[in-house]
Amino acid sequence: MFQTIILQAESGGLMSMLPFAAMILVLYLFMIRPQMNRQKKEKAFQAEIKTGSKVITSSGIHGKITDVNSADNTVTIETGAGRIKFERSAISMELSKKYLKPADKK
Repeated sequence: MFQTIILQAESGGLMSMLPFAAMILVLYLFMIRPQMNRQKKEKAFQAEIKTGSKVITSSGIHGKITDVNSADNTVTIETGAGRIKFERSAISMELSKKYLKPADKK
């Protein structure tokens, strides 16, 4: 009886780990890597924010940047309701980039 248990344990080996390694690889390629690229682009965008840009915050508020304060890392956005002060990290994307359409290649 002990001999069959030992033989069953030895027969799997590396081949039993192959599906787990494949799942980890697929998880990295389709979920982790694209998210890291997206975060890198968003961080670069937040570093180059300038006055006059039309932006969307992460909470969905649309507005135009009226003031950038580098000392406390905030921006002031003018919306239809007035001016609101946000952290620079709360700016999600530039409004014009959301509505840009790629040119048709014909």
